[in-house]
Amino acid sequence: MPDGVIVKALSGYYYVKPIANGRAVTTEGQRAIQCRARGVFRDRGISPLVGDHVVYTLSDHDEGTVTEVKPRHSQLIRPPVANVQFAVLVFSLREPDLNLPLLDKFLVHIEHSGLDAIICLTKQDLLEDKVIDQKDPITYVQELYEQIGYEVILTSSRSGMGQEQLRERLAGHICVFSGQSGVGKSSLLNALMPSLALETNEISMKLGRGKHTTRHVELIELDNGAFVADTPGFSQLDFLEMEVGDLSACFREFKAYADHCKFRGCSHLHEPGCKVTEALGKGEIAQIRYDNYVHFYAEMKDKKRRY
Repeated sequence: MPDGVIVKALSGYYYVKPIANGRAVTTEGQRAIQCRARGVFRDRGISPLVGDHVVYTLSDHDEGTVTEVKPRHSQLIRPPVANVQFAVLVFSLREPDLNLPLLDKFLVHIEHSGLDAIICLTKQDLLEDKVIDQKDPITYVQELYEQIGYEVILTSSRSGMGQEQLRERLAGHICVFSGQSGVGKSSLLNALMPSLALETNEISMKLGRGKHTTRHVELIELDNGAFVADTPGFSQLDFLEMEVGDLSACFREFKAYADHCKFRGCSHLHEPGCKVTEALGKGEIAQIRYDNYVHFYAEMKDKKRRY
C-alpha cells in the first residue's frame, strides 16, 4: 500500500500526495488523491491532520481510503498541522518597517510549540541609510538573533538573494511560513517556485481570506519535496494558551542563567539573586529582548486577570 502526506482536510475528505523516502513523488500534473478515513479512527479517537504521514489504498475510481496514520513527531494546535519541522518567520526591513517586538512575539509562540525557527528578512533592497544601535539594520538583527542561536537568512524577490539557500533548507521538510501582512511571503514563495504564481492567489482564497470561504489549512508543495503552510494560524498571538511561568523558557538565551537563579520560579523581574537580570546588567542579554520579555509578561498577567 502506498505512503502519502495529507495536504488538505475538508468536509470529511483528506487529500493525500504520494511520497517516497519521505519526499513527495513529483509527477507533473499529478493531483492529490481524495480519500476518506477508515471508521476505526473515529472509534479510537484519532483525527487525521494536515501534515500526517499516512498509508492509503486506492479504489477503482481514483479515490482512496486512509488506512493508517503514522506516528507524529510534532503537532500544532493552531493551526492544526502535524509533523512541522520548523517555522520560517518572514519579516521585512522596510514597507512595513522591521517590528522587533512582533518578531519576538512570534518567536515566543514558536518556541512554546516546540519548533525551531528560521528568521527570513526581506526587502533589504529598500533600505535607506538607517542605523540601529550604531549598526545598519541587517547587521544588528543578524548579530542579535544569531548570537541567541537562530538562523537568519536575507532574501530579495527582486535580486534572487538568499533564495537558493532557503530552498535548500526547506527541501524535504514540512514547515510553516509566518509574518505580518505585506512582508512578501507570497512573493517569496513564487520566487522559490514560479509555477505557484496563480496557485498562491487561489490558495489564499481557500485558506479563508475571501469573503465567503471556509477557513482550513493547506500545504503548498514545492518541487524539492518541501511542503509549506502559507498561513500558519499564529494570527492572534494572544498568549492565552500559555502560562505566565512558561514565558521565560521561550527566551532561549535566558535558560543558561535562569537555572541558577536564587529562587525557583523566578520571574526575572525584581527578585534578588536573579541571574538573568545580572546577565542583563553585564550586557550578556540584549536589552531589547529583555524589554520585550517584561512587556509580554505584563500582557499575559493582564489577560489572565481579564479571562
